[in-house]
Amino acid sequence: MPPRKRTVAEAASTPVSNSTGGSSRRRSNRISLSGKKSTYFEDGGDDELDEELPPRKAAKTQVKARKSRREESLDELQYTDEEEDGSAGDGDDGFVEKEESDDDDGSESEEVQPVVKKRGRGRPSKGQAGATPVKKINGKSRASDTPKAKPKVKTMAKAKSRSGEDEDDDDEDNRITFIPAIQLRGTDGVDYEDTRIHRNTLLFLKDLRANNERAWLKENDGEYRRSLKDWESFVETLTEKIIEVDDTIPELPLKDVIFRIYRDIRFSKDPTPYKPHYSAAWSRTGRKGPYACYYVHAEPGRCMVGGGLWHPDNDALARLRASIDERPHRIRRVLMNPTFRKTFLPHARANEKSVLSAFAAANQENALKTKPKGFNPEHRDIELLKLRNYTIGKKLDDKDLLAEDAQDRIMSVISAMVEFVTFINSVVMPDPNIDSDSDEADGGEEGQEGDSGGDDGSDGV
Repeated sequence: MPPRKRTVAEAASTPVSNSTGGSSRRRSNRISLSGKKSTYFEDGGDDELDEELPPRKAAKTQVKARKSRREESLDELQYTDEEEDGSAGDGDDGFVEKEESDDDDGSESEEVQPVVKKRGRGRPSKGQAGATPVKKINGKSRASDTPKAKPKVKTMAKAKSRSGEDEDDDDEDNRITFIPAIQLRGTDGVDYEDTRIHRNTLLFLKDLRANNERAWLKENDGEYRRSLKDWESFVETLTEKIIEVDDTIPELPLKDVIFRIYRDIRFSKDPTPYKPHYSAAWSRTGRKGPYACYYVHAEPGRCMVGGGLWHPDNDALARLRASIDERPHRIRRVLMNPTFRKTFLPHARANEKSVLSAFAAANQENALKTKPKGFNPEHRDIELLKLRNYTIGKKLDDKDLLAEDAQDRIMSVISAMVEFVTFINSVVMPDPNIDSDSDEADGGEEGQEGDSGGDDGSDGV
């Protein structure tokens, strides 16, 4: 077992013996494996520390003292090595020449082996950290880390080549490419007029349909601006004539009447960004709103004039169906108008069944496959009740818009549908000041006559 350590009180009470020349010294009780006596505790410089400090602190202080003495010895060793190196490097020139002559004679020179220094514990001193290791070869001292001077010719050449490349890149960046502007089409001696569409406008729309891309439209921006101005002036003069035949249409700015050429492709399968046509709609609230409208469409090969109610909301659709169910004579009277039938239903025969079938066939897009909810499937006007759009239209030739009397031809079509548009608006958005009792009374008699003279002979529901 190891010897028991004394406490602080026992160390203080034990008298100090001065048998060795007045210096206190402790003896080690450890048994060494070798026959040599241990001198670990026979150092006379730490006696005062042993008397003043407890045993644990005294041992730590002795370790620190040994470390400091070891560092001092390493510093002295390094200092002596540096002096030797300096003395060897400062020798006479004759001695160096002699060694060189010996080498020339073929005698082998003895190489001085570098002194290998042991690394001490702790941080190196300032002098040791900043010193550069020196190697001795044939009595000459050379710094191992001395950088060699590099030739500057190659560096200058590389710098010149790099500067030349940078100048070339700058020239390419600053180079201006001139793209010739696309010339506008000639007018062929025909001036632009407000009462008709110019031929170049339809040609632009034809080219747009073939090149429906943003880059192409940007290149042909001049042609686009000219055609749009032609369409706006045409619509502006046409609005005045529409107001003359239907006084419910107010004077609205062009932006509320003309549809934009840009398409909304967020939820569409067609990725083309533009509409290849010009169009406009006139109603009590312009191109938007719950009212039935007049519509003009300008597109090469697909020009048309139409009107009615397109994709109405559920409330408006419910009012239309209720009117057809409760007072069918009103819509029958409008559809059987000779001017209306001749303009929009030219292939229908002059009877209600043929006219109603032709009108229903023209609005089969988005129509219901079965009867609407709450109606009898055997209803006499079930085909009208299935509809979800109540529109009419007439196709025009391109030459009709290019003619001098283009607006007169369009107004002849619009005038034929004024009664139809007025009827739909009276059902969907009735005016509060209009009383329709007289119409109902007159319509009742007409309805009875129509029922008695019907081709199918079926009773209304």
